[in-house]
Amino acid sequence: MTKCHGYAVLSALVALVVVLSAVIYITVAADDGTSRGTFADSRPHHDSSVAPASTGTWVGAWSTSPVGGEPGTETGGLAGRSVRNVVHASTGGTSARITLSNLYGQSPLTITHASLALSAGDGTAAADAETMRRLTFNGRTGVVVPAGGQVVSDAVRVTVPHDTDVLVTTYSPTPSGPVTYHPHARQVSYVAQGDRTEDATGTPYSEQTPYWRYLTALDVLSNEAAGTVVVFGDSITDGITSTVGANRRWTDILSGRLRTAVESGDALPRYGIVNEGISGNQVLADGLGRPAENQSGLGRFGRDVLSRTNVKVVVIDLGVNDILRNPDLADPNRIADGLRTLVRQAHARGLKVVGATLMPFRGHRGFTPAREAVRRQVNAEIRSGRVYDAVVDFDQALRDPYDPRRLRPMYDSGDHLHPSDLGFRKMGEVFDLTALKGAGQAQL
Repeated sequence: MTKCHGYAVLSALVALVVVLSAVIYITVAADDGTSRGTFADSRPHHDSSVAPASTGTWVGAWSTSPVGGEPGTETGGLAGRSVRNVVHASTGGTSARITLSNLYGQSPLTITHASLALSAGDGTAAADAETMRRLTFNGRTGVVVPAGGQVVSDAVRVTVPHDTDVLVTTYSPTPSGPVTYHPHARQVSYVAQGDRTEDATGTPYSEQTPYWRYLTALDVLSNEAAGTVVVFGDSITDGITSTVGANRRWTDILSGRLRTAVESGDALPRYGIVNEGISGNQVLADGLGRPAENQSGLGRFGRDVLSRTNVKVVVIDLGVNDILRNPDLADPNRIADGLRTLVRQAHARGLKVVGATLMPFRGHRGFTPAREAVRRQVNAEIRSGRVYDAVVDFDQALRDPYDPRRLRPMYDSGDHLHPSDLGFRKMGEVFDLTALKGAGQAQL
């Protein structure tokens, strides 16, 4: 062998090593470790819609909290049916991914087919056919979500405009036990018999439901948002008395205001806003069951806030159910200390925390003068600046000026606890957008 020929062979070997190293690096980097499940279909699914690396920032466009196991699904789950969830994107992007939860399932949830598409119009199960995308999980069309677990899909290329309804559909062929759900969606979703996952007409989706099932998050790769605001609360944040299908929760109003202000040139952060309200939720007390249904704010904060995508700010409106649902007289100091614990956890992640005062409820069946005194003590502590980084005073904004123990009639839904659509709008409008600026402070 000549010296020149030896050099040529050596150069070829070096080049081969470089190529193999690059392949290994790309393969490892493509797996971000977020998917926690096994894969029902071992065949890779090659689809041009699967998103490659791109520019932008992953942010939350929509999310909801898993609340419990859906009654009536304890044995069969929703086997043999396609579940089409309708959700509303607070911010837009050029790619999307979803999170599916089997938190309250007692056996593995097998998903063999899943899709994402833009809705063809408000309040419909029909999809814009050109936007229909088959979802994959680690490159495969199926996934098994273990009992108590969750899984994140691969990203797909699809343009999701802000303020748009998105359809996320899943099909499970086998019984999975209790269906993990969010009961007060204030949004109509749909169910069809058989695997109709990629049906764009919506015709087979003859069954309507007021629930969100399995789906807990929609993230987008965004150039219009740089982070996520998570709003953490109870039925008032959940929007339990807002008009169904109209996106009139106070968080929807806040999202629209922030986007409009940024588009107008105001020096404000560009954030997507997601809603983690659970009706009946308390700071301190869990519901029944294992895992607990309607888990306490302290128990679910890590799951529903800290684990969300690219969180920058947390808004907390929680505590009134600790007063109303406590069989004894609630301790205002325990409630305030529980809220401070949430703030400390957020600060440990560098997050800013904006907190809300508790609104009045005279006229509600749970009202007593003693409970009103507890509410005022909690509010006094919140207003003192010893709980949150910044405060939004919903109590002052919505209370009746002639009787501050009750909601102003125009803002009252009629049950004397939850706001009307006009009341939710007022909440979204009085929120100081500049409170969203800045990082989390040191411990107070």
